[in-house]
Amino acid sequence: MRASIRGTEIYFDVEGMGLVPDGDTMRERPVAMVIHGGPGGDHSGFKPGYTPLAERMQLVYFDHRGQGRSSKKDPESWNLDENVEDMEALRRHLGLGPVVSIGTSYGGMVAQAHAARYPEAVSHLVLVVTASHGGFVPRAQRIIEETGTPEQRRVCDMLWDGAFRTVEEVRHYYEVMGPLYSRRYDPAAGAASRMRTLHEPEALNRAFRPGGFLRNFDLRPELGRITAPTLILAGRHDWICAPEFSEEIHRLVPGSDLRIFENSSHSIRADEPEALVDAIRGFVVHNRGRRAG
Repeated sequence: MRASIRGTEIYFDVEGMGLVPDGDTMRERPVAMVIHGGPGGDHSGFKPGYTPLAERMQLVYFDHRGQGRSSKKDPESWNLDENVEDMEALRRHLGLGPVVSIGTSYGGMVAQAHAARYPEAVSHLVLVVTASHGGFVPRAQRIIEETGTPEQRRVCDMLWDGAFRTVEEVRHYYEVMGPLYSRRYDPAAGAASRMRTLHEPEALNRAFRPGGFLRNFDLRPELGRITAPTLILAGRHDWICAPEFSEEIHRLVPGSDLRIFENSSHSIRADEPEALVDAIRGFVVHNRGRRAG
């Protein structure tokens, strides 16, 4: 499905029922917007891992502009601020009230900004392996220099330089970096996921190259405006969004909860999938109707 909003076309997909029988009445379930990372990827990596959440809430997946199945026009607009406005426009286009916002990695950066700028639009905020400012990049660079193999350092230099030219180069990057993204890395499953994902090298380059928008963004002054109950989830062994950045968000978002997954890296979905789903589901159920502060 596609929505024509803000001069572009955003692809979205829906999983789960929004209205379910409950005895002699019909009960409305929460709606969650699932925000993918990258940039330069798409929403497919959340399927089927998040499917169990559809037993308790309706899931709306979408691809950022310039990525996945969304429109590729106007690359100058492929940035965080535009992604935030697209998310809010899509929410309104679909006629949704306050949503559960679930953002992972770069998606968590979009989710933070959206919840701060549109607090009335978010009922619950779930931030998974993310950061609130561009300081995560030099920290990741140091980790790779200290712990990475020569080939991992080489492909990361392509990331830091914004030098990916082809989809094949991006797939090779994720193949080489797979054991650092996940402590339970499965080469066969990783290869299948890379083939399913519609990679967009230019979106990745625009974010990470010197002067790219992820080098300079800083949401910390805005985080105090978040009013939704907030759950922050980090992987203890995450190399690109180290857990210290989740701890920082926890300090800045009023009333937030923090959980660090001790056996996970950046991909908690692969390393501790059941525990991740349980944490999100329990948080949403426990905090129905509550606002932070």
